[in-house]
Amino acid sequence: MHCPIVVLGGGPGGYAAAFLAADEGLDVTIIEAEPRLGGTCLLRGCIPSKALLHVAKVIHEVDDLKNKWGVEYPGPPTIDIDKVRAQKDQVISNLTGGLGNLAKRRKVTVIQARGSFIDSTTLQLEGDHESIPVGNQITFDHCILATGSVPAMPPAFNIGSDRVMDSTGALALKDIPETMLVVGGGYIGLEMGSVYAQLGSKVTVVELAEGLLPGADRDLVKPLAKRIDKLCEGRVLINTKVGSMTEVGDKIEVTFEGPSHFGHEQFDRVLVSIGRRPVTRGLGLENTSVVVNARGFVECDSQQRTADPHIMAIGDVAGDPMLAHKATHEGRVAAEVLAGKASSFDKKAIPAVVFTDPEIAWAGLTETEAKRDGIQVEVEVYPWAASGRAQALGITDGLTKWLIDPETHRVVGCGIVGSGAGELIAEAVLAIEMGCEIHDITESVHAHPTLSETLMNAGEVHFGTATEIYKPKRKPAPTT
Repeated sequence: MHCPIVVLGGGPGGYAAAFLAADEGLDVTIIEAEPRLGGTCLLRGCIPSKALLHVAKVIHEVDDLKNKWGVEYPGPPTIDIDKVRAQKDQVISNLTGGLGNLAKRRKVTVIQARGSFIDSTTLQLEGDHESIPVGNQITFDHCILATGSVPAMPPAFNIGSDRVMDSTGALALKDIPETMLVVGGGYIGLEMGSVYAQLGSKVTVVELAEGLLPGADRDLVKPLAKRIDKLCEGRVLINTKVGSMTEVGDKIEVTFEGPSHFGHEQFDRVLVSIGRRPVTRGLGLENTSVVVNARGFVECDSQQRTADPHIMAIGDVAGDPMLAHKATHEGRVAAEVLAGKASSFDKKAIPAVVFTDPEIAWAGLTETEAKRDGIQVEVEVYPWAASGRAQALGITDGLTKWLIDPETHRVVGCGIVGSGAGELIAEAVLAIEMGCEIHDITESVHAHPTLSETLMNAGEVHFGTATEIYKPKRKPAPTT
């Protein structure tokens, strides 16, 4: 079997590339090991985790109504874990079914198999699905490598017990354990830890670094860290290393090594969430000219081309940040390049969102990066305590900040912590990509009362003209 374009991997990058290539009139085949399209993001990542985070957030909001507004309910909520799991699975089913139909309507061939490179233009297919061609091989003119990533599991933690889970196991939601340890204070650990804590588990979070979400700006992390500490009843252990894990009966015994916590404890379940690694092993890439770096990422240029003229790479395998929306855009670039268009991946702002409660989002340059690299920026912060909308919602711990180039007055970065930060960051992404100056933000009318106003307000802080807070003027506001 021969196909001009083969996409190896049916995740958000892979199917985006395949669908756009088909829309451009190209003949496309997707090779996907799973029986459904969607990849990690849809099947066991972004989508199911956000569905469960919605449940956790609503439970928290109901608690706030009771504690702050005097709205009483008959009693505490009861959790039917089977119904929660079924609804989560239904969300996945709805979306994967839609992708399957879209592939058929675009005449994209989907083959369920595992693919590995025999050479630069041939894939060996493994599996027993009826879609696999006779001979179990497919040749191609161009292949878009979109195999994604998998959770990292250190050998010391891989003790052969289903009580030690990665993010995939945690999303299966087999039960609500009485006690649970989350190893890793990154976004995956905090998101899933929040879900289980809100559903009733007693959760402990352990992080080797000096704080949660290493790499994120500390002022953004602070409100979330406060919330996580309360949710975990003070069981957030930073500067602490997990030494070993052992299954003891129906428990996992864990040893801790740190200045604030030393010794061993037992937990019903352990979630290991210390990052992800790209899927580049076992693909036969050594039989091609593709270059894989020391971290396991495929090296490619701004047009997603690798060192092999027949192979392109997108998404998690193509390097950080390992985000679904980055994969989608890279997939579209690859498809346009193969269609003969002058396209390249050149983004100034790729948004990152932590879907906890409160959410954290940032785009462009961060304050941490600016300090590390010696980049001069002016940082303007608007506290949500001054926002009427935030006050009405009882979410005044949030903040919005801009990073501004002092010479050009262009916005080069934005950070937000608070409810809906992941939605609010879109305006900042557009502003940074367009090269907006800060007065472009302040002169754009924002609806009142909304949280989106805080983006305008943070810009007004720069000029000393913010209505709801007092800060002496430092720079004259541009005349309009």
